[in-house]
Amino acid sequence: MRARWLARSAFVLMLAAVAVLIGFAELGGLLMIVIGVIGAVLVVAGIYTFLAHRGVLRWIAAAVVVLTPVAILVLFALHNLIWVALASIALIVLAAGAGRQALTPAAAGPGMPAREAPPPKRAFLIMNPRSGGGKVTKFSLKEKAEALGATVALLEGPGVVDVAALARQAVADGADLLGVAGGDGTQALVAGIAAEHDLPFLVISAGTRNHFAMDLGLDRENPAACLDALTADGVEQRIDLGIIGDRTFVNNASFGAYAEIVESPAYRDDKRGTTLQMLPDILSGHRGATLSATAGDATITGPQALLVSNGPYEMSDIAGLGRRARLDAGTLGVVAVTVNSALQAATLLRGVRGQGLTTLTAGQVVVDAEVPEIPVGIDGETVMMATPVRCTIRPKALRVRVPRDRPGTPPARAALDWPKLRHLASFRPLTIAPAPGDGGSASG
Repeated sequence: MRARWLARSAFVLMLAAVAVLIGFAELGGLLMIVIGVIGAVLVVAGIYTFLAHRGVLRWIAAAVVVLTPVAILVLFALHNLIWVALASIALIVLAAGAGRQALTPAAAGPGMPAREAPPPKRAFLIMNPRSGGGKVTKFSLKEKAEALGATVALLEGPGVVDVAALARQAVADGADLLGVAGGDGTQALVAGIAAEHDLPFLVISAGTRNHFAMDLGLDRENPAACLDALTADGVEQRIDLGIIGDRTFVNNASFGAYAEIVESPAYRDDKRGTTLQMLPDILSGHRGATLSATAGDATITGPQALLVSNGPYEMSDIAGLGRRARLDAGTLGVVAVTVNSALQAATLLRGVRGQGLTTLTAGQVVVDAEVPEIPVGIDGETVMMATPVRCTIRPKALRVRVPRDRPGTPPARAALDWPKLRHLASFRPLTIAPAPGDGGSASG
C-alpha cells in the first residue's frame, strides 16, 4: 500500500510541476515547456556529436552543450520565470524520487545462504600496500591480521611479484585459507587458486572500487572489519566464478570500446585525452575489431561494447551498472551496447532495452572477431586474448568466508518505469508479476 501511494504521489507531483509552470506563466509556460524539451534534445545531440567527432564539429558541439542551458535560462529570466522554472524542476525531482521509491523493494532479497564453519588455523593473506591509495597501511591491516594468527605477504617488491606462485606455495605449505587485500584483478587470480584447492577465500576491501566486496555485502569503508571473518564470527558462502580462457574473473570481462581504450599505451598517462581521441573511431566502427557474440541461443552482432559478468547486473542504472543481487545464480550476465545516434544515446542512458541495449543471461558466451586477438578487460586489467574468446560459469565453485556481522547488500535501486508506475498508481487490483528470470532469459 505504501508503494501504491508513493506512485500516486509521483503523478500528483508531476501534474503540480506542469500546473505551476502553466498557471503562473500562462501561455508563456507552454512555450517554455517546448523550449525546454528542444534544449534537452540539443544537449543530448551535442554530447553525442562531441564524443563521436573531432575537429571543428566537436567544438561546435561543445558550444551547443554549454550555451543551450545558458540561453534557456536567459529566456526564462527575460519572462520573469526563473522562480517558476526552479519550482517546477524541484517538483519533477521529487516526483522522480517518489517514483523510484515506489518501485524499489522495501527490503533486499534473502541473500545468499551462509553456513557455519570453523575459523582457519593457517590463514595466508596477500596484501598490496599500494592498492586503494595505501589502505593496507592506513588501516594497519597487516598488524591486525597477524594478531589474529594469519601469515601476511606484502606485494612490495623489489620487482614484480608472481602472486599466483605466492598463493600456490602457501597452499603447498599447508595454508587452510587464502585471502587478498587489493584490487579485484588480484582477488580474481587468488580466488581461482582457492577454488582449485577447495579452500575458503577471504576478501579484504582494500582496493580502489571494491566492486567484488560490495556485491558480497562487505564493509568498504573499513577494510579491517573484513578480518572478523578470521574469527569464530565468520561464516562461509558458496559463490560462482567466471572463467575466460584459462583465467578466473569475479566481476566481469569487457570487450570493445572500454577494452580498446584502456589497452592503448597512452591511456595510463592521459586517460581523458586518450578516450576523447579514440572514441570517434570506435563509435564509427573505424577502430577496433568488429565483434560478434553467441550467448546461449542468442547472437549479438557488431556491439561497440560488450560486458560478460559473473552473475547478471541490476540494470536500473546503465551508466553505473549498479550491483549484482546474488553471486550464486549459476549464470553469466551479458550487456551489449550499440550507439549509432544521439537518440540511441539518450534511450541508453534511460536503460531502455532494445534501443542500443541488449541484456540477457547464459551459461556460456563466445566472443569472436575477424582478427586473431582482441583486448579484453578482466576485472579492470586489460590483456590480449586469442579469438574466439570463450566465457563460462563455474556455479558455487568458490568458498568465501565473510564476517557474520556485515553491512549486506541493500535493495537494488529501481529504474523509473512510468508504465509500471502508472499500473501501480491505479486503483485496480494488482496482478502478481512473474519472478525474475521467468518466461525466458533474453531481452533486447
